[in-house]
Amino acid sequence: MKSKPFTVIVKFLNILLYTAVIFLSANTYIFYRLWNLAPVILPLFVWVNVAPVFSPLRPVTARLKNCASGWQLLVMFLASSALSICFFVGGCLGLVPPATPLEAPSFWVINSLLAILLEAVVFWNGIIRVYVSSEQLGIKIRAIGIICGMIPIANLVALGIILRTVYREVAFENMRILRNEARKDDKLCATKYPILMVHGVFFRDFRYFNYWGRIPRDLEQNGAKIYYGNHQSAASVADSAQEIADRILQLVKETGCEKVNVIGHSKGGLDTRAALQLPGVAEHVASLTTVSTPHRGCEFADYLLSKVPKREQQRLAKLYNGALRKLGDPNPDFLGSVKDLTATACSEFNERTPDVPGVYYQSVGTKLKTAGSGQFPLNFTYLLARHFSGPNDGLVDETSFPWGENYQFLTAEGSRGISHGDMIDLNRENIPDFDVREFYVQLVHELKEKGF
Repeated sequence: MKSKPFTVIVKFLNILLYTAVIFLSANTYIFYRLWNLAPVILPLFVWVNVAPVFSPLRPVTARLKNCASGWQLLVMFLASSALSICFFVGGCLGLVPPATPLEAPSFWVINSLLAILLEAVVFWNGIIRVYVSSEQLGIKIRAIGIICGMIPIANLVALGIILRTVYREVAFENMRILRNEARKDDKLCATKYPILMVHGVFFRDFRYFNYWGRIPRDLEQNGAKIYYGNHQSAASVADSAQEIADRILQLVKETGCEKVNVIGHSKGGLDTRAALQLPGVAEHVASLTTVSTPHRGCEFADYLLSKVPKREQQRLAKLYNGALRKLGDPNPDFLGSVKDLTATACSEFNERTPDVPGVYYQSVGTKLKTAGSGQFPLNFTYLLARHFSGPNDGLVDETSFPWGENYQFLTAEGSRGISHGDMIDLNRENIPDFDVREFYVQLVHELKEKGF
């Protein structure tokens, strides 16, 4: 079997060969007049653009192959364009052969126009491929590429950002796929009891929206059995608790699983704590893991409710409730959900909601370091939460997360941090130094190791 370094060297040599083909094709007018290369080179040029398969990124899925081929074409575009420019400058200065008949300016003008045309074919082939297939470029980087495309120097900087982002995406996703495949038989997440994932406020986990991003797929690939809360997007804690309780009892009855392990995000953690107080529910719950849950409330929610006029609150609630009814929520309650997230309401909730013996409680919290890393609307609420409570994840302050026997506090290196939305893979973003999918795989694996 060929070693990995040898394989990578071979693939890079192929890129160099393809780059040479593009360079010769771009300057085919000169080389045709000298050595009649066009009949050989131009078919190879077409082949390079149709099937740029020799990539050092080693893509393992169709999407990643398309992404990697686009990256490769853009790299070859940069390299061959640089060679063509040097060739043109050298020709104008008389530093590059050919012989006397080709030294006339018209030959170099025609050659340059042809070079621009063929290099443009390579560029657009590559940029369209990465724009269509990449998940990590996002709207922001795509917009930067479009806006800076016609601005000298800035376009090279934008292209560099695109190349770096795509390279990291393909390399990282390849690593994840290969790692999951290698440990497939280990079934790291095959817990004794299935996982019930409970969403937070203002979102849904069924019909029209995938609340948990790419997380469930990775858990299932590692042996987990996943179910969802399927409750309304916005309701009071008491109403949500009843829905979750009904869901737990339904799963136990239909699957015979006896118990479930609940992972509740944000308000979903409070809802599940309340559900455990209802008759006949706690005996069917092995563990509760709360992620980014405001156990002690959000002080800025108290402030907003005290400052926003009642009339405006009712108007906003009416708009939201009306929209969610059309999406399938039978009885959404915008104001009820918001009021139950205040620090005042959570203080009262904690007094009347003790932990249930026999259920394992644990919690996870994170910290966002700058507002700009939170994306809308967390970039706005981060500043509010920081003003009232200090360090936070864009919504919930650092002191509000801890609950139960075990508490994990997470943040990422550098200036970014980890936001409230990052913990449910909201933007499907690969964050440097924090792999949210692997975090959940290891979290569920620890539940398995504990016998849950």
